[in-house]
Order: sequence, then structure tokens, then C-alpha cells
Amino acid sequence: MKSDRLLSILLLLQTRSRVTAAELAERLEVSVRTVYRDVEALSAAGVPVYAERGRRGGIALLPGFRTDVSGLTAPEAQALFVLASGGAHGALGLEGALGSALRKVMAALPAPHRPAAEQMSRRVIVEAGRWRSGARADADLRVLQGALFGDRRLRLGYRHGGGREAEYTADPYALVAKAGIWYLVADVEGEPRLFRADRVLWARELQEPVRRRPGQDPVAVWEGLREEVERRPEGVRVRVAVRASKAGLFTRIVGPFLVEPPRPEAGRQWCEAVLAYPEVRAARQLLQFGADVRVRAPRAARRVMAEGAAELAGLYGAGGEAGQG
Repeated sequence: MKSDRLLSILLLLQTRSRVTAAELAERLEVSVRTVYRDVEALSAAGVPVYAERGRRGGIALLPGFRTDVSGLTAPEAQALFVLASGGAHGALGLEGALGSALRKVMAALPAPHRPAAEQMSRRVIVEAGRWRSGARADADLRVLQGALFGDRRLRLGYRHGGGREAEYTADPYALVAKAGIWYLVADVEGEPRLFRADRVLWARELQEPVRRRPGQDPVAVWEGLREEVERRPEGVRVRVAVRASKAGLFTRIVGPFLVEPPRPEAGRQWCEAVLAYPEVRAARQLLQFGADVRVRAPRAARRVMAEGAAELAGLYGAGGEAGQG
């Protein structure tokens, strides 16, 4: 298409001071006469391009002329620089490459777009991790990534949430970063599975080619697993009273389990909230709030809290282990 040729000529002229008509004709696989016609079309469109005859001649742009051949609008440029602050690139070993790419994009942007793009990168910060989520070992994605892009099978040592350890041979589809946590989407014996990367104890890339199910799209496999997780039963609902002054802190810490968040009201010292735990013993998480959270129901959760409080009292009492020198 003629428009593609014109853009190609413009790109070449912006990266090189002068290009001969013969070289352009060879690169674009057209005749020299066609190149000169394209140059005339660029000139008619307002591009300051000219041709010089002679042994050292060629086709060139007037010095200092640049145009936005990227086609990026100002909002599109800003969106790219927000993307850079997500943190996923560093985990994949691409942080340096991303910085280099964005510098090139910045250089190619029209001058009026640059301040807004730079301001966006400094003033909009994307932090994937949750508040007070606790220290979590960083996942080493190198072996997982190597097998994924090399289309090889993986042998994994894995620690499940309850502490059980197991080994799997996995056929990887994708790596997913969700809420600051990396997941491996893979098949195990032909069934889709989801592995948290920070629970992978060790990983070894096998020499066997990957055995994915035919016709499966990685995005579709991930969405199926995500829906399955979201459809799982909530387990035990726990109703609590939260001291109004601690409602913000409470929400940040227990956020993933909240069904009905606390809503403080003026003049009221307490507000109510509802949590959904996978099992009743998980309600022990609430012991960290001391007297600022009171479990109302169910009775099983109140019993779990009483047992936990008794254990702590025994541990830190006068005769407990904590008092031993």
C-alpha cells in the first residue's frame, strides 16, 4: 500500500541523514521512479523532504524536522507510562528493558506530549501488594518462565496452603500476576491447575516437550481457573463488632475475607462487619486486634477465639514459657 511506503520512507529519513533513491527502491521493492513519486507526495503533504542530484546526492529531510510517526495520542502515551509502574517487569527480569523502551518512546513522542507522559509516570503509582500483607518470599520465576517460553514440561516441588508438600509434572500455559502474587497456570495430567509461584519449593525444566490440551487458549484456561476459585463456597461467615477508631486498620488487614466491611457512624463507638473464612479456625486471625474486635457469631468462632486467648494467656502468664530466662 502507498501509505505504508510513505511511512516507511519517513521512518528511514528520520533515522538516517540521507538515503539514495536506489536504496529506497531496493528496500521497498519498487522502482526508482515510484520512489520519486512518493517523495513528491510527501512534499505535497507538507513534509519538508527534498532530493539532491549527483554522486553524493540522495533524499533527505530538512535538519531538525521530526514528526510523531508512532501515531500515539497523548492519553495513549500516558497509559504506557502508568503501565511501567506495575512491578511485574522486574519479576520477569525485564525492568531494564522496559526502562530502555520507554526512553525510546519518550524520544519519539512529539514535544507537547512529553511533559504529560513524564508527569503521569511520577504522579500515578501502581502498587500491587496489599496493605500489611506481611513478608512474602519473592518468587523465582526464571525456571518457570524458561519452560513456558521454551514449550517444555516442568517438574515442581510445591507446598500447599496447609503445609502439605507434593511433587508435580506440569505443562505450563501462562504466568499470571494478580494482586501482587504470581501464579503458574498449567495442566497436571490433563487437568488445569493453579500454582502460587511463591509456594514452589523447587522447579526443574524437563527435556520433554510440553503436552498442552489441543485448542486451549492460555487466557481462557486462566479465566476458567479464576472463575472456579471465585465460585468456591465461602466457608464460615463470622460476624464481628469493630471499634470505630480501628475500622480502617481492620479493613486493610482482613480485606480479602471481608463480605460486609465496617462502616463507622458519627457518635457510635462500635460498628459491625462480616467476614467469610474457609474454616472456623481461621478466625484466630482476629486475635491480633485484642479488645478492638469482638466476635458475635457463630458460637464455634467464639469458642475458637476463647481457646486462642487461653493459649496466649498460658504462654505469657507468670508461669509460661515467655517468662523463663
